[in-house]
Amino acid sequence: MSKKLLVFLTGLFLLASLASYVYYRRTVAAVPVDPWALVPDDAVLVAATRDHPTLVRHLKETQVWDNLTTVRYFQGLENTVVLIDSLTGSRNVLMRFLGRKKVLTSVHVTGQGRFDVLLQLPIGSVREYRQVRSLVDALSRDPQFRVRTREYEGALLTEISEVGTGRGITFLNHRNHLVMSPNPGLVEAVVRRLAAPEQPSVAADFQNTDFFRLRDVDATLLINYRRLPQLLGVFFRADVVPGIGSVTSLVLDGQLEMKLAGNKVVFSGFANPETTAGSLHEQLRGQPAQRLRMADVLSLRTALLVHLGIGEARVLRGARPAATTDSLAASINPLLDSLTAGMSKEAALAYLAPASARVSPGRLAVVWCAQPARQAILLGQLRRVVGASPSFERVGSYQIYQMGVPELPARLLGPLFAGFRQPTMAVVGNYVVFGDDAAALRTWLQDVVAGQVWARSPTQVSFLQETQPLARLSVVLDTRNAWNLLLRGLVEERRAGLLRNESLFKRFPQVALQFVPAANEAETGAQYFTQLLLRHPLVGPAVARPQGSIGTGSLLAFKTPLSGSPTLVSVAGATRPGVLVQDAAQVLHYITPENVVAWSDTLAGPVVGRIQRQTVAGRSGYLLATPSQLHFLDEQGRSTPTFPLNLPDSVRASGLSVSPVGAFGAPRLLVTGGGGNLFLYDTKGNAYPNWLPKRLDFNLAAPPLYLVVGGRDVVVVLLENGYVYAFDQQGGVYPGFPISLGARLQSEALAETVGPTLNRTRITVVNQHGERVTFSLAGDVVGRSRVATWSRSSVFRLIPDQRRRSYVVAREEGGQLDLFDPTGRKLLGQKFLTSGQKPVQFFDFGAEQRVYVLTEPGPGKAYVYDRLGRLLGGQPFDSSAPEIGLEYEATTKTYHLYRTIGPELRRTSLELK
Repeated sequence: MSKKLLVFLTGLFLLASLASYVYYRRTVAAVPVDPWALVPDDAVLVAATRDHPTLVRHLKETQVWDNLTTVRYFQGLENTVVLIDSLTGSRNVLMRFLGRKKVLTSVHVTGQGRFDVLLQLPIGSVREYRQVRSLVDALSRDPQFRVRTREYEGALLTEISEVGTGRGITFLNHRNHLVMSPNPGLVEAVVRRLAAPEQPSVAADFQNTDFFRLRDVDATLLINYRRLPQLLGVFFRADVVPGIGSVTSLVLDGQLEMKLAGNKVVFSGFANPETTAGSLHEQLRGQPAQRLRMADVLSLRTALLVHLGIGEARVLRGARPAATTDSLAASINPLLDSLTAGMSKEAALAYLAPASARVSPGRLAVVWCAQPARQAILLGQLRRVVGASPSFERVGSYQIYQMGVPELPARLLGPLFAGFRQPTMAVVGNYVVFGDDAAALRTWLQDVVAGQVWARSPTQVSFLQETQPLARLSVVLDTRNAWNLLLRGLVEERRAGLLRNESLFKRFPQVALQFVPAANEAETGAQYFTQLLLRHPLVGPAVARPQGSIGTGSLLAFKTPLSGSPTLVSVAGATRPGVLVQDAAQVLHYITPENVVAWSDTLAGPVVGRIQRQTVAGRSGYLLATPSQLHFLDEQGRSTPTFPLNLPDSVRASGLSVSPVGAFGAPRLLVTGGGGNLFLYDTKGNAYPNWLPKRLDFNLAAPPLYLVVGGRDVVVVLLENGYVYAFDQQGGVYPGFPISLGARLQSEALAETVGPTLNRTRITVVNQHGERVTFSLAGDVVGRSRVATWSRSSVFRLIPDQRRRSYVVAREEGGQLDLFDPTGRKLLGQKFLTSGQKPVQFFDFGAEQRVYVLTEPGPGKAYVYDRLGRLLGGQPFDSSAPEIGLEYEATTKTYHLYRTIGPELRRTSLELK
């Protein structure tokens, strides 16, 4: 072959390859993979997650994370994560890989008494693809694992198994979309679905719904209610499953959003009605949703309540056969029809908590009637017709009768109320209550007489207030009462698993699943609104509630008045900050961005100075001081090793300055001990030489300024007599210091420029002659200018912004307070009725979003001005603390104002016009 021909063929091959690559990129790869289309049709549950760092944070803040780590499945997952980190030689590899990807996890019943999980992970870049390949290669080299590939219907499957255990995982890479499962059959089912792309996906009914567009959604959950009894059949005995199927036949499938917030997890969304003949939906179609009125007669022993909102009870029973050969039925049917006709609004099945798993739970049927006296007469007539004993048992003012009619509740209310072989009966208020035996009804009535009912329990009332007020079907579970009930209903091999996971199961003792029909259901057959609420009673220090008509936002009402100003702390992945605030009992509380108290820690005294975010020994947390101790609390509010540091008995700390974040070595802690005394410690409690204490001749004008310049510590100290000192870490004075600023000082300093050398570092202060003075750390005054006129009674203060990058100057004289920019231009002025110093804050969110806050402590008012001197909100805000917290959300042009009023922490949103 000639050289020219070889070059020609090579060029042709390269051109064809390039064309194929371009075709792939523009046709195949350009079409995104629909992960829902890969989920096999037999999925019972499909969870979708996206923002995994935020999800994990919410799980930790709601304390669910601690319970999950006790579950064997999650312990295995944790071991897998540790293995991945060790093989890749890095930390948090999986969490970084997940990031903000949309990940689908589906649950499938794969055999008798078995279910498995299918996981889908998208690969978003070449780097991530290399990470996956590197991990597989590392596993193939590890003798503990075996990696092999096989072909299934044209697709290449990779199987990774652990030698000697039989455990493993199979995965498929479909267009950079990983599909994996411990069950190879599920991955094979995905391959079969790929062969028929025209089939509708499991989420076809919800393809236009994207809950992730909404705010604060942690996950979504797709439920196939038609297959749900099949999954529950893996756990529960066969005789329990039909009853579950009767209840779930109200709806076909549904999709819910999940939000984690403090003491609850809320799933809310929509479900399609089940329209097959004989379904619960077909029975109740067109019936009005009802409120749960029977809280007055529901015992606190209730473990499970299945509540139906109905118009007329006859819809539950259906049409009675026209003729019957049963002589008993023929004689009592007219009475039964009359009884059913008098029943309406709501009917429920209630299961009482059994004493042990070996005892059958007491079961009750409760139904509302408009004329209870007439119902009692009809029930008496029914007892006489069947020859039942006229005797009764009295409990308080109520009477229990033996009815003598087997399955009477089912004859009145339909097959959902079957199982009452020898029912007893009592009339309580507007309710007729049937028990499956006298003991259950007696126990229930004793609680009603004693007032041990839902309506008198603050915990239960607050729970019901968070549920939907009107619903067609409500399933309410008390997990603590239901513990023995569940143990009895589980198949034998699942009981040990429930016992192992008791802490997780009882984490949320209050559970409610509700279905609310659409208002125009009769015309359109629209979807049900669905809510699943998991909640534990509020036992913390605060209760959240809306501010009401006078404010937009929310508030937390604490049991103890708040004594400190709110400190805002940034939270990774959250659009709003967290808040630290202390109460009068010296308890420091951390409030999450979702306005929930995540933790509380009792301190030895009030916080002095500012709380500072720092990293100590690789752990992120908060450094703060009380008069007798230095504290470092991690992000869960726990004291870290060596903390708190106990100060000497002679020291009463009045402030804390910390070396800058990121400075060389561990943070250095500079304690102001009152007067002119300074103490310097490391985070292990060691005192630095010549700082035990560093005694100065005059009182400090402000907290010292701690800088690191060119690797050297510099402590800038301003004294009230107008002198400034700069000390090194050994307590020595830097050359050029002290310097005199020509007038007294009553204000802090700002490091406008921190350069590589002392000479190129600039510090600015304002003295009491109204002069702005800038000096270098070489001891040279490099700038001096007058900001405003002064008098003997005027007080000047430099007010830095929240990031300490810019500043304004405040001048107070009598009740007059004026603000100036550094050039001397007056920004605003206000006359106050009260005398005394007024705290001033300056917030700089950009040139167009500058805010000035003037607080008048006497009447407890905070005046919030924008950059043009306009009062935000049109009036001052109530505030009992010297300072407020403020954040600006640029996307919505909204200010979020945090302030304390007595025992309340309030968050108010102010939108800019």
